[in-house]
Amino acid sequence: MGVIGQIGQWFDRRLQLAAPIREAAEHPVPRNTASWFYVFGSAALTVFLLQLVTGILLALIYVPSASEAWSSLQALNHDVTLGWFIRAMHGWGSNFMVAVVLIHMVQVFLFGAHKFPRELTWIVGVFLLLMTLGMAFTGQVLRFDQDAYWGLGIGASIASRVPIAGPIIVKLMLGGPIIAGATLSRFFALHVFVIPGMLIGFVCLHLLMVLKLGINEWPMPGRLVKKATYTAEYHELTKKDGAPFVPYAVWKDLFFAAFILLAVAACALYFGPFGPTGRPDPTIIQTAPKPDYFFLWLYGLLSYLPPSMETPALLIGPVVVIAFLVLLPFLSGEGEKSWRRRPIAVLTVLLIVIILGTLTHLAGYTPWSPHMNAWSGDPVPEQFSTRQDCSRAARSARLPGQAMPQLSFSRRLRRPKRTRARQRCRAAHARSTNSTGDPRRRQHARLRKEFESGGDDCLGCVS
Repeated sequence: MGVIGQIGQWFDRRLQLAAPIREAAEHPVPRNTASWFYVFGSAALTVFLLQLVTGILLALIYVPSASEAWSSLQALNHDVTLGWFIRAMHGWGSNFMVAVVLIHMVQVFLFGAHKFPRELTWIVGVFLLLMTLGMAFTGQVLRFDQDAYWGLGIGASIASRVPIAGPIIVKLMLGGPIIAGATLSRFFALHVFVIPGMLIGFVCLHLLMVLKLGINEWPMPGRLVKKATYTAEYHELTKKDGAPFVPYAVWKDLFFAAFILLAVAACALYFGPFGPTGRPDPTIIQTAPKPDYFFLWLYGLLSYLPPSMETPALLIGPVVVIAFLVLLPFLSGEGEKSWRRRPIAVLTVLLIVIILGTLTHLAGYTPWSPHMNAWSGDPVPEQFSTRQDCSRAARSARLPGQAMPQLSFSRRLRRPKRTRARQRCRAAHARSTNSTGDPRRRQHARLRKEFESGGDDCLGCVS
């Protein structure tokens, strides 16, 4: 036995990992599951590992500071060797991960793999999808460019519509009343520590249940799922027509995972990294931020909804969809698995794909831009006419519980006019004029400095 074998035996005597690893690799699977339809789960795991590696490399350079985040991304793009390629791999890896997880979920649904006894496996997969979307959103915020800044403002406005708890959620989300340094620190912690830690735990739980319960057999028409007999029938199938996962079925997973990695690398080389665009500027409120592609359908939906339907769509819609996905294995835990005999399931998937695809396409052409209404229509408070400090006056005039501008998502055919927030700031600056120069320029320099350092700046201030 060579030196490497002796070292391996030394570790195995103490860790006792060889037997569990061998058992997992050689666990029997039905022969007809060695199919290209069953490769999306392992591909999603591969892209997740890619995200972990590239994310760690980016975290070595990225600075989660309002004044340095944008510059650190520019340094990665132009100064660090292959920094642009690592950023591009991470960005395109995020896109591929969302797409592969969605495809895997659709395949599981159409093949009836959410039925007994894999209900919990499906529920964990639903939460994995939600966490994947959460990683995508927080990653977009960390670019901290103009789109990310106002996209986060829209997200905070959505959260502010939650009854009673809205202002508290916004304050927890932003780390204060405005988007600044504390906001970026919180989203960095979410993106780098909290959500990845939860993803790792849920992925391990998901894999454990797949190993314990077995890979879903190929759905044959007429083969019904019955709770009383399914487990015995599945074990009988694996004994009669089973094969070890390694090496019988693993080669297709490895081939497809390699193909996905090459596709991510090709997109990274050809298209390059995402952003950052212009520096985040809270004084530019006439803007039309657009999210990344996996949220564009929501952008398109909100563009064409009447204002009266926005809040129900934002607050009730997601709850209903998530509740339906969680309850699905309990509502249809038995019966037919084959998609050929489940026309309602097939039509539902086609309808959802058409709706989301249409909304995503329309989102690229809609003339909608957010209507910024930072304050109410009340008269200008007296303190705005007497105080010289615009930032202090703006803080004192903010309504109780109003932490962020309220954004209306209905479609606009033209850019919004100057808001009351801008008028108030102009009035405050005008009152501070004296004979020692241009106070507005000095005031704006101070406000921008406060913003970059995470200070409590005035969102309605314009240059």
